[in-house]
Amino acid sequence: MFQIFTRQEIAPKTVHLKIEAPLVARKVQPGQFVIVRVDEKGERIPLSICGFDREAGTLELIVQAVGRTSHEIYDLQAGDSFLDVVGPLGVPTHAEKFGTCVLIGGGYGSGAILPMGRKLKELDNKVYGIVGARTKELLIFADRLQAALDRLFITTNDGSAGMQGLVTDALKAILDDEPVHYVVAVGPVPMMRAVSDMTKPLGIPTMVSLNTLMVDGTGMCGACRVTVGGETRFSCIHGPEFSGHDVDYDELVARQRMYAEKERAALEEYLKQKEQSLCQA
Repeated sequence: MFQIFTRQEIAPKTVHLKIEAPLVARKVQPGQFVIVRVDEKGERIPLSICGFDREAGTLELIVQAVGRTSHEIYDLQAGDSFLDVVGPLGVPTHAEKFGTCVLIGGGYGSGAILPMGRKLKELDNKVYGIVGARTKELLIFADRLQAALDRLFITTNDGSAGMQGLVTDALKAILDDEPVHYVVAVGPVPMMRAVSDMTKPLGIPTMVSLNTLMVDGTGMCGACRVTVGGETRFSCIHGPEFSGHDVDYDELVARQRMYAEKERAALEEYLKQKEQSLCQA
């Protein structure tokens, strides 16, 4: 069992968890992920790691309640436990002395880019961050990123914080101002695609994180296959980061929608069961 030490709600329906996982914390590197299971009947889902403490043996995760399993995790409290936390999985973020780097996070991706930014800073890069959300209330980890990076750009759709617009608007402003040598984008597929479309004509190496459908996380099932550069890759063992300029986004979006109806039905069932349980309490 992997106990939840702390639970903090950092945005609507979004929690920051610190959990006990000493063996994973000992080996994890920025860019890697874990696969978790709440209980013996639970679904296995991948989660990006937004922080770790090797000495304390803890991992930090951000979970946004969207589907059934993420709602189950959101409902967990400090003192509760996960049955399984498997990892570290995937290939760590490639880090070297690039020059000026821009890390872009949307939603949960704002947490995932924090360890990457710290690693790139250690290698003497200039590191800018961009985080975006629909409104100020939905921004995640802006304060932590601001403290860790050279500069943080904030965008909101409604202009309630930072620049009004999208993360690509902030990226364009940076690109217009100075040369950029490396870009990483983590978040919704449309955002990662838009970033890649912007940097490709400029020849700027751009990595995107593809946490697509995963089951076992070890390359055995093939559920997370994606096409990158015309070749079939498994995001769990070859990724999760790939060159954003080579990803077949149309195929990726289609695969993400394959189980939409089943996911909706599973969430409705869980919420109904939860309501019945509360009524009986």
